[in-house]
Amino acid sequence: MIDWNQYAMGNHRIMCPACGRGDRDRNLGLTIEANGNGVCHCFRCAYTEHFHPGFGSRPMLNSQPRAKPNAPTKHEYLSEYGQALWAKCEPLSGEASAYLTARRCRIPPNDGDLRWHPSLKHPSGHIGPCMIALVTDALTGSALSLHRTWIQSNGHKAAIDAPRMLLGGHRKKGGVIRLWPDDAVTNGLGIAEGIETALSLAWAHSPVWACIDAGNLAALPPLFGLETLYVAVDNDAAGQNAALTCAQNFDEAGIGVFLTQQTANDLNDLLKEAA
Repeated sequence: MIDWNQYAMGNHRIMCPACGRGDRDRNLGLTIEANGNGVCHCFRCAYTEHFHPGFGSRPMLNSQPRAKPNAPTKHEYLSEYGQALWAKCEPLSGEASAYLTARRCRIPPNDGDLRWHPSLKHPSGHIGPCMIALVTDALTGSALSLHRTWIQSNGHKAAIDAPRMLLGGHRKKGGVIRLWPDDAVTNGLGIAEGIETALSLAWAHSPVWACIDAGNLAALPPLFGLETLYVAVDNDAAGQNAALTCAQNFDEAGIGVFLTQQTANDLNDLLKEAA
């Protein structure tokens, strides 16, 4: 309960008696009117109290703190659902190979972490061919998530909202898509944000990995034993900044770095334009 007598007429911000986290917590708004009546409401837990000089104060019947919703499950490693889906995937062939060929991508080896599913359901209800990549920790190789791209054999993504999706509730940070296996990485490695861009770089420099996005590319840790890194740079501010950050980190570790430059948005767009 609140000691209303200590507050003058006007508006005040004070600690909530129900969910307050310390004297500096000011999540409850309290108002004293000219006639002495008062009301307060907590913006966090919805605690509400009314005050009348002649009758004192009373909490509202619906003023119990709101129950916090359960936080969604966060998988540190690939869930059982993800493992089962990955096990159902097939080596690249059919529409997946046609999609990559139409985009002028190099087809990666079967022992890399890129497969496909001929008829995977999208959250929108669409069912169709889907290219599926295993996301693994860049350093440990532990399976973290799956990256899915619903595709068409003509080189276009499926005509649906969000044709590319990671598994919800799974960790992406620190993850890569090993388009070539670790055994193929000896003294040099090519990287890019997206799968198609990495497989475009693979025509000139392989093996290659995809980092999923600019944030992961920028945070890629220097890899032990690597002598040279080739980075396919996306031609936007985020991509360029990520590539420069990555290059600086690897250079400081004594690893040589080469960056691509092109007027197109990315290396894959350049190859498609040249075709």
